[in-house]
Amino acid sequence: MKLVLLLLTAGKFSKMLLTGGSMLLSVVAYALIFGWRYAVGFVGLIFVHEMGHYLAARQRGLDVGLPTFIPFVGAWIELKDQPHDVETEAWVGFSGPLLGSLAALGCYFAAREGGSTLLLALAYAGFFINLFNLIPISPLDGGRITAVLTPRVWLVGVPVLVAVFLWRPSPLLILVAVLAAPQVIRAWKYDPEDPANQAYYAVTAETRLTYCVYYLGLLAFLAVMAHDTHEMLGAVRSLRG
Repeated sequence: MKLVLLLLTAGKFSKMLLTGGSMLLSVVAYALIFGWRYAVGFVGLIFVHEMGHYLAARQRGLDVGLPTFIPFVGAWIELKDQPHDVETEAWVGFSGPLLGSLAALGCYFAAREGGSTLLLALAYAGFFINLFNLIPISPLDGGRITAVLTPRVWLVGVPVLVAVFLWRPSPLLILVAVLAAPQVIRAWKYDPEDPANQAYYAVTAETRLTYCVYYLGLLAFLAVMAHDTHEMLGAVRSLRG
């Protein structure tokens, strides 16, 4: 029994070490380009976002691992238990952008209060990252949230992803497209009459409406805040120039 407890403790410690180590690696990588203050804040915002997913998964009784970070890619949590229904998937998906948006909002108010350009830049980054994650295509959070309506919504996410790539080309967007491809095919072939689909996607109209309001409300809020903070940063740069 002591050996089992020791192994369990060692396992938990190794998971925490992986999270802490990958976070530190990300901070160092971002610091080389943006400076360590911004790097710490940026990685912190990503951590809060991922902890939103983690806490929501734990709340629903799912076995989930702590976040793992990859510099310039982001972070993810390991869901060892997959959601058993689409509402659980939507809740876990929504909780990350929700908590991440609150963290970005905290940076925004602190920036307005103290006149900190650094915090304003972090607020913009937080709003933009969470807005990007709401693109309605899996494996992004927006795809997991909108699946509660129908997986066919993912087909709408394809032109949005293409538009974002044309606006701001990035290798990360190519990676997202590669990961999303199987889900897009799944959405294209989605059969609402399949018993397995009926069981997984069975939710009330009220639940669909609730998540639709949550999703559109957060989407609109983040779009406005990302735009406003971007304009504020532009004004600051103009004054300094």
